[in-house]
Amino acid sequence: MTLTPVDRPTRPAERRPPARAALGFAVSSLVLLILVAASWGPLITVDREIAVTTHRWAVTEDGLTHTFRILTDWVWDPLTMRILCGAVIIWLVWRRAAWFTAGWLLVTVAVGTLIQQGLKAAVGRERPVWPDPVDSAHYAAFPSGHVMTLTVVCGLLVWLLRRYGASRTVLRWATTITAVSIVGVGLTRVWLGVHWFSDVVGGWLLGAMVVAAAIAVHERLRPSGS
Repeated sequence: MTLTPVDRPTRPAERRPPARAALGFAVSSLVLLILVAASWGPLITVDREIAVTTHRWAVTEDGLTHTFRILTDWVWDPLTMRILCGAVIIWLVWRRAAWFTAGWLLVTVAVGTLIQQGLKAAVGRERPVWPDPVDSAHYAAFPSGHVMTLTVVCGLLVWLLRRYGASRTVLRWATTITAVSIVGVGLTRVWLGVHWFSDVVGGWLLGAMVVAAAIAVHERLRPSGS
């Protein structure tokens, strides 16, 4: 089956929601970033309480913890997401008429990675430390790279499915799988004791910001038929 872009009449007002959403997510991300960087007491307390509780569960529930490690290390891993994104980019390039969209997707994912790594380096937040860890991770904690990468890639791919006229059944399944994955990857990172809950929230907010901003850019700049 060949998917083609579905062009609908677009009024100027219809172009605004993605940009407004991007601004809202950006402001929310900035507020959270400031609270994390300032080690705001109530936020740190909530993070620690959630971390201690979930770590206690993770240590005692070996089977569930092992399942979560498989999901987070293989299914929802950033490398898996980038491979998936790369396959979609190759398909878009193969279509020839979608070169702009292919480049847009590549640049968006790259920018998301730069934002993520830049914030990790700038904030330098320590990950949770346990005497009996069930998993390990590298780099600084804020924001969660797993969460932000998955949010960006899956969010953009669902939007592309809609744009290229996928059926309602396909869209429903894709949206459901994406929602479960976005929530699931965040919960697994906290359960495995490698992130604070606010790291996960930061990944969700920043990922949503990148998706909304990218859609706004695509709708404004794309050539006809791309």
